[in-house]
Amino acid sequence: MTTRTDIPPAETGGGRRSWLREHSELGVCALLLALGVLVLTDALTMDVDIAQRGPVGPKTVPIVVGAGLLVIAALLAVDVLRGGRGQAETGEDVDLSEPADWRTVLLLAGVFLGAAVLIEPLGFPVAGALLFWGAAFALGSRRIDRDPLIAAGLSLVTYTVFNNLLGVPLPGGPLMGVL
Repeated sequence: MTTRTDIPPAETGGGRRSWLREHSELGVCALLLALGVLVLTDALTMDVDIAQRGPVGPKTVPIVVGAGLLVIAALLAVDVLRGGRGQAETGEDVDLSEPADWRTVLLLAGVFLGAAVLIEPLGFPVAGALLFWGAAFALGSRRIDRDPLIAAGLSLVTYTVFNNLLGVPLPGGPLMGVL
């Protein structure tokens, strides 16, 4: 029994699988499309009576982001179907032979979970400062004299911008009367 090598892959049993392998970036397009639809659906069904303070309200950014996701999904799909392919990661600054740094990943996950738990009882300024300081520590900064001050300042600026300028209420915690 001989096999024919002159038959294109589309005529053999692996044609569909080969096409999907060559166009695997369409999975990213589908993910972007789903995220765009989810964001737009959530934004358009949002109740904004309480937070609306002007012509640009809480719906504006999610609608822009959702529409942007849909446009990017469509443009990427067109590019992939026209034969465009993403470049393989060269990893110039990543040594793939080294194992993952699970200590850093777990420290960051712990810091994020801790901030999520502490934001309600302590308020955003304190929980945010702990989040920023903990993230800096987990990523390798050991400047104990400088990092807490930068974290506190960044957290207070973030709280002030969101709470006072943008009108997005964040929990103030015990500092609510002070700020």
